[in-house]
Amino acid sequence: MGRPYRIDTHQHIVPPGYARWMLEKGIHPGGIGLPSWSERSALKFMDRHDVQTGILSLSTPGVYFGDAAEARRRAREINEYSAEVVAARPERFGFFATLTLPDVQGALAEAQYALDTLLADGIVLLANNAGRYLGDPGFEPLLEFLHHRQAVVFIHPAELPAPAVPGIPAFAADFMLDTTRTAISLILSGAMEKFSGIRFILAHAGGFVPYIAHRILLTMLNDKDLALSALAALGDKKQSVLRRFYYDVALSASPAALPSLLEVADPGRITYGTDFPFAPSAAIDFLNLQYENYPLDPSLRAAIDRGNSEALFPRLRPDQD
Repeated sequence: MGRPYRIDTHQHIVPPGYARWMLEKGIHPGGIGLPSWSERSALKFMDRHDVQTGILSLSTPGVYFGDAAEARRRAREINEYSAEVVAARPERFGFFATLTLPDVQGALAEAQYALDTLLADGIVLLANNAGRYLGDPGFEPLLEFLHHRQAVVFIHPAELPAPAVPGIPAFAADFMLDTTRTAISLILSGAMEKFSGIRFILAHAGGFVPYIAHRILLTMLNDKDLALSALAALGDKKQSVLRRFYYDVALSASPAALPSLLEVADPGRITYGTDFPFAPSAAIDFLNLQYENYPLDPSLRAAIDRGNSEALFPRLRPDQD
């Protein structure tokens, strides 16, 4: 096997303290058990899948459970732990900092600390926070800060703010809808225009966004401020606001999903992802094989595997060694 080369923008960390906290609360993210994680197991996985660098992030449910002080304390612990992992192996790991939404003031303080002191590679935000999606006007101070910092923001789905359907785990469909809702929220609220400095990465190929792209554009026609953008996009897909998002291919690089993604996304804004360790190893192996056998132009495959992420994270470029 050659030297690992991929950059994985959808790889999770499960700090030991966080795992104990979730166990105490009896929480099962996405309807499944919390997986174990270690630096050693992550590196073993990465080497097997040709991943040079994994950008680590905390998955759902995050740190906010109604107590802002507790959320701030936990976010700081997780971010400092993540920064230590990255500092030990900066060529193998990066991290997206965890914030405290819907606690906006706590989120602002932690974002500044994480970006300036811990040198985080970006920020991870849950698609909904206590039922509020990212286009919520109350979140604008944080988006404005991240816009001015030209931050990379990884959007990860959370539990839908709705009753679960018995027998259907959240990861099966709810997660995809949650990501889709927040993408539409960012568009219809005008946040994509107002805070254009933020580089948003949508998890799992954007949920249902590529498949319902025209429904989103038709919805925009109902808003006089967005109608011209929608009409332009309907005439020329390169004008679509949907091309401003980045999309990872974690658990989504299948012959069924890739055609929609490639039709909607800017090819320079698609990144490789795995969802380790939450995704079962067999699922990652299967979808990796699907991805590797999919007929992609070699230059596009190289861009997805690494090039597009190098543009987001310049420190990972070979000339920065």
